Amino acid sequence: MLSVEAVDLHYGAAQALRRVSLTALPGEVTCVLGRNGVGKTSLMRAIVGQHPVSGGRIMLEGVDLAGMRPEDRTRCGIAFVPQGREIFPLLTVRENLETGFAPLRRTERFVPEELFDLFPVLKSMLGRRGGDLSGGQQQQLALARALVTRPKVLVLDEPTEGIQPSIIKDIGRTIGYLRQRGDMAIVLVEQYLDFAKELADRWHVMDRGEITLAGDRASFDEGEIRRRVSV
Repeated sequence: MLSVEAVDLHYGAAQALRRVSLTALPGEVTCVLGRNGVGKTSLMRAIVGQHPVSGGRIMLEGVDLAGMRPEDRTRCGIAFVPQGREIFPLLTVRENLETGFAPLRRTERFVPEELFDLFPVLKSMLGRRGGDLSGGQQQQLALARALVTRPKVLVLDEPTEGIQPSIIKDIGRTIGYLRQRGDMAIVLVEQYLDFAKELADRWHVMDRGEITLAGDRASFDEGEIRRRVSV
């Protein structure tokens, strides 16, 4: 279980997060919603260790992650698919996937065949450079690279951004499959409300660095949420 407890985060004098709390459980998708600039990405950076928090705690299975670098958190089981994908454009698809080996024991350093069942297009492109793939294919590569690490928590920052509808459906099916598998907590930042509604077991709406509304699947009030996240 991932637990974010009353987290504050500052960029210099500017406060980006104010006492943000959420819980992400294995076998569930925890969705974070909100307009641009309300703190969603800052929260993800706090979880994965890309920016230190100035208050509160982030716990994974009872272990306090304070002071851990991003690579240490990866070894603990947190994987991140950032906004913009950030694949290595000059490396091949195979080499991009193998960068996920770094936190693994030597005996685990292989690409599970399951990933090619989830993303069959990647198997046919193993020798192509990442920069030659389409945006949707790069998103699938970024997601597959994260899964190579065998994460306990998968953090996805707007995986549908700039992606064609057919790939959005594929990514949605993949997230649904990973949830059903039951061994992974998924934290999903999303602005595409229909996508979030379909997948979210828990949801949190952010505004000005705070969580202003939260609930579970049964309490997903699409009208109220749309009103709060619309520009």
